[in-house]
Amino acid sequence: MYNHINFPMILLVCLKLTSVISAASPHQEIDRLILAKAGKAKPSPLAEDGEFVRRVYLDLLGRIPSRSETESFLKDTAQDKRAKLIDHLLSHPDHSEHLANQFHIMFMERLGDSPEWKQWLKSSFEKNKKWDQMVKEILRADSENPETRGAAFWMAKRLENYGQNPVDYPALTRDIGRLFLGRDLRCAQCHDHLFVKEYKQRDFQGLFLFVKNLSLVDPKTMSISEKPLNSKIKFISVFGKNELEVGLLIPGGKEIDIQNFEKGNEYLVAPDPKTKKLGKLKFSPLQILSEQLPTQENPYFSRNFVNRLWFLYMGRGLVHPLDLDHRDNPPSHPELLDYLAQEFVKSQFNIKHLQREILLSETYQRSSLITDDQKNKPESFLTALEKRLSAEQLMNSVLEALGERNYYYSQKSNDVPKSNDSLETIRAKFVKAFANPPREPEDEIETSLKSALFFLNDPLILNWLNTPREGNLAFRLSKIDSNETAIEEIYLSVLSRRPNSEEKQTALDYLKKNHDKMAQARARIVWSLLASTEFLVNH
Repeated sequence: MYNHINFPMILLVCLKLTSVISAASPHQEIDRLILAKAGKAKPSPLAEDGEFVRRVYLDLLGRIPSRSETESFLKDTAQDKRAKLIDHLLSHPDHSEHLANQFHIMFMERLGDSPEWKQWLKSSFEKNKKWDQMVKEILRADSENPETRGAAFWMAKRLENYGQNPVDYPALTRDIGRLFLGRDLRCAQCHDHLFVKEYKQRDFQGLFLFVKNLSLVDPKTMSISEKPLNSKIKFISVFGKNELEVGLLIPGGKEIDIQNFEKGNEYLVAPDPKTKKLGKLKFSPLQILSEQLPTQENPYFSRNFVNRLWFLYMGRGLVHPLDLDHRDNPPSHPELLDYLAQEFVKSQFNIKHLQREILLSETYQRSSLITDDQKNKPESFLTALEKRLSAEQLMNSVLEALGERNYYYSQKSNDVPKSNDSLETIRAKFVKAFANPPREPEDEIETSLKSALFFLNDPLILNWLNTPREGNLAFRLSKIDSNETAIEEIYLSVLSRRPNSEEKQTALDYLKKNHDKMAQARARIVWSLLASTEFLVNH
């Protein structure tokens, strides 16, 4: 009665089904590959809910959770509450704005601000635009397309000249290599890199050729003109005598032939100085760069982005420093970097997909606490690393902790004129106190006297601490009689957790000694937590 059944076929189907069922999801594969390199080292346990909720809000919304958001999460008993919170925050309206700010800091490095650029970034993330398309729009720098004009700011700002200084084309070349490919060719401009064998002068000069004929026509409109390119670039190493030449070359790719046209016949649409039309070349190196750099075939492109996103959420790149990806500086976890790069390509450069899988991993959700028998190196990713907060994250977190955020963001939405305490003025103060100078990546935790003095003396901070206003922390504390309840309110509001017994007793003792000036004493406890390392880093 079973003659009609094909048993080999059934076995094959069963094996395929088993393979599908047992196949690890990307976040599980992240954990497997991290633990595979751990050897006998022990990973830290998962972070407690208070540590996790603070971390994920800072990473996805750019601020600590509100007091009510913290308490709601701490009280939630659902097994999948972390996954649900991650999905909620990834779709939150504030997420695209925070991600735009993170990418602005990483890719502009405090060189300048542009509302159009930030709006383009925000809109791109709202639409979940694919990363290859975003980079294509950045490198194409088409200021005449209203939908992508904001992207031109990245190129336009680097084509500005200051005073009598010429345009820094070598710096633009280096920025393309290191920010989009993870390869800092700075020391290969005049000769082959002395310490990185695979960074050649030919790579630098071939990339330089793409941008050498660009010029900024108008900084306000971010319009960029491009002159025809007729020949390869000639160069000599400072250590050699022979003249060399190279055509258009993207590192890791093949040299691109240059197409020449008779003079006067180089343009599809000729430029018009009267109407300020830029014209369109028949052979545009800039267009070629935008089309051939951000591709699936370019392994450096996908590796670089994966490494940078990993850095944003884990505090350190798999390749570190981020822009020195080469054989002599291998990834801490080569198989993981390759896997994530392949996964990113497979998703067609879907940023949100990659974000979600990293955040769902136990690797991301581990505690920053190290037990006595652990000696984990930072590059092991067995323990959560402390991460530097940007000036903007600190600003939003201070406003949230003190219950002032809604007040200032409602001003923003109502387009209130600038004042001494406008949101833009406050941001400028935080940037001055906590941000790096232009072109210095903000990838390490740094303390400075100016940041300490800012928290100690700035009139705005002191005013928020001591002036009750409907809904702010000072107001809420003024309505609480019990010191124990007040201490819990402070810790939940500022550190997104409840105090431990030692912290609670220390605070109670302090308040008891200063019972005659209770409001000021409570404000000092708030200030001490704001100025603590726990508040100033994402742990």
